[in-house]
Amino acid sequence: MSAPDRKTMLDRADRTLSLRRQCALLGVARSGVYRPRKPANDNDAALMRGIDELFTAWPFLGSRRMTAMLRAEGVFVNRKRVQRLMRLMGIAALGPRPRTSKPAHGHKIYPYLLRNLTIERANHVWAADITYIPMASGHLYLVAIIDWASRAVLAWRLSNTNDASFCAAALEEALLRFGRPRIFNTDQGSTFTAEAFASKLVTAGVAISMDGRGRFMDNIFIERLWRSIKYEEVHLKAYADGREARAGIGFWMTFYNFRRPHQAMNNQMPMAVWRAGMDRIEAAARPVDMPLRLDNANALPTYPQ
Repeated sequence: MSAPDRKTMLDRADRTLSLRRQCALLGVARSGVYRPRKPANDNDAALMRGIDELFTAWPFLGSRRMTAMLRAEGVFVNRKRVQRLMRLMGIAALGPRPRTSKPAHGHKIYPYLLRNLTIERANHVWAADITYIPMASGHLYLVAIIDWASRAVLAWRLSNTNDASFCAAALEEALLRFGRPRIFNTDQGSTFTAEAFASKLVTAGVAISMDGRGRFMDNIFIERLWRSIKYEEVHLKAYADGREARAGIGFWMTFYNFRRPHQAMNNQMPMAVWRAGMDRIEAAARPVDMPLRLDNANALPTYPQ
């Protein structure tokens, strides 16, 4: 049971047990009982949206520069508040710095397998990442799984909590609909190192690859996906709730996969590139029918006499 849940069990009107004794029995700090935490500022949602827009445009911004740029735009905020909101949003400056994605204690970290690897075919490498989606009130987390070679989005999910369950659900859908890759690449965040997520890849026989510490370029293709969806969809709209966010993002994902030309793919659509790649793989694996040659009298028969 978490500390907030234990606090609800305190009874200030109890005459037999003092509040000090109740806190000791429940393992709750008295400072949090006598002096409740101050509520978050009312304009946190608007400020988080501003931070997200700046971070999408310039993902190298840390809390210090983010604070300076917000102040230059007339938003008077201190750096500690910006740091708190960036942690809540799950974003950090992209750059060569240690431990940008901190795994949970005891979670297994896998090596990075994509170094010097040529990826030219569908279902060779998949990648996944999570980003922050602002709404008029509150925020959501978006996870997407893409095929590295074609840039096609194979599955995505929205959630109001950043845990492994909604990522595992997206992974299950991708494996069910599109087969399985040889390698699956993520960062070292606790969501992807969790047993609930990693065990599904191990069971499916997929090799797990994880970005090196501070190597923000290791998963660059999905970072570009986040930039595109936020410029072309999220930042143009103010989602009132999760239903609007799900509808808008779903519409854009369909547009991205089937109608939006991708410059890196020779202006082809990502899902068309994925399907063409799978067709080539299936054609190469199909057995070739060898014609029967009758001009060689010395050839051994392949059937009993």
